Amino acid sequence: MAGIYIHIPFCKQACHYCDFHFSTNLDRKDQMVNAIIKELKLRNTYLKGVPVKTIYFGGGTPSLLAADQIERILNAIHTFYPTELSEITLEANPDDLSRENLFSWKSLGIDRLSLGIQSFDDSILKFYNRAHSASESKNAIENARKAGFEKFSLDLIYGFPYVNHDLWKKDLFTAISQDPGHISSYALTVEPKTALGTWTKHKKFTPASEDFVATQFEILQEATEKAGYVQYEISNFGKANQFALHNTNYWKGVPYLGVGPSAHSFDGENRGANPANNSSYLKSLEQGHHTFQIEELSKNDHLNEYILTGLRTMWGIDFNHISKAYQLDLLQLKKSILSQMEDQGWLVWKDKNLSLSKSGKLLADSIAEALFT
Repeated sequence: MAGIYIHIPFCKQACHYCDFHFSTNLDRKDQMVNAIIKELKLRNTYLKGVPVKTIYFGGGTPSLLAADQIERILNAIHTFYPTELSEITLEANPDDLSRENLFSWKSLGIDRLSLGIQSFDDSILKFYNRAHSASESKNAIENARKAGFEKFSLDLIYGFPYVNHDLWKKDLFTAISQDPGHISSYALTVEPKTALGTWTKHKKFTPASEDFVATQFEILQEATEKAGYVQYEISNFGKANQFALHNTNYWKGVPYLGVGPSAHSFDGENRGANPANNSSYLKSLEQGHHTFQIEELSKNDHLNEYILTGLRTMWGIDFNHISKAYQLDLLQLKKSILSQMEDQGWLVWKDKNLSLSKSGKLLADSIAEALFT
C-alpha cells in the first residue's frame, strides 16, 4: 500500500515558533488547488500502480480550504490513482471547526482530524500567536464528536520555559480528559527564521534548559501511559486502533507521494521534494511540468534511515532483517557500543529486535547515530 500527502501552504497568521512552509496571503488558494491537481495527474506513475491506502492533508492549515476545493483534490486522487482507502486525515485548527465544515469534511470521507491545539492556556496561545482560544479548542473537540468523528489527534507543545511544570501538567490533564484517542506532542524548538528565533537572538526570549525539557518529556510519558496510551513513536501516543496509519507508514518505509510546495516523496528507492516556494511551484505547473527534485539514496543511506526511523518506534529495528537486506552483521559490528548502551538501561531486546527504553527515547537520535554505518 502507499500514501499521498498534500501540502496546503496557507495560514491565517504566522505562529511564532513555526518554520514550516506557508504563506499568509490566501488569495491564491484556488490557483494552488488547481496546481496540486495538475501535479497529481503529472506524477500518477510515481507510486507504480500501488493502491493508495492513506491520504493526509497537511500544511500550513488545510482546514482553510473550502469543502469543494478539498473535494476536487480527492476526486483527482480517485481519478488518477487506484485507491483502497483506510484513512483520510485533515490537519485543522480549532477555530475552523464550524458545524458546517465538520459535516462537509465527514461527507467527503475524511475520517480523522489532527487538531492543532498546542496548549489549553490562553496566555501561552497568545505568546505562540495562535488564532484560537482554549475554550475554542474544547468546543472544537465536542463539535467534532457531534459531527460523527471518532478518530482525532491533539497536537501539544511542551518545553515552554515556565517557572515549574504546573502549566504542562495542566495541559496534559486537560488533553487527556478530552479522551481524544491520540496525542502528538513535540518540544518547543527555536528555529532561526521565526519570531522566536529573532527574540532568542536578541535575548528577548530564553529557551528552557535541556533538563527542563527532558523532565517534561518524562511527565508526558508517565501521564499518557497511565491514561492507557501507547508511545508507539517518540512524539506520538495512541490508544488501541487509534495509531495514525499514514504517519506509521512513513516510519516503516512505505512509499508515499507528496504534492504541493515543499512536499517530500519516497518511492521505496529514492526520496525527493518540491521547492518550498509557492510562486515557482505555481508557475511550473501552469506551464505543464512539475518541479520535483530526486535525491538518490545509497544502500548505506537506506540502512541508516531504517535505523533512525525504526528506533523512534515501538517496533524498533530487526538485526535479522539488516543481515538479510544489507549483508551486514551490525550486531557484531556495533557490539561494544550496544553493550555500553545496555549497561545504561537505554535498550530493550526481544530476540534480535532492538527498541528503546523510556530513558533511551530521550536519546533516540544520538543512539541511532552511534549505530549508523
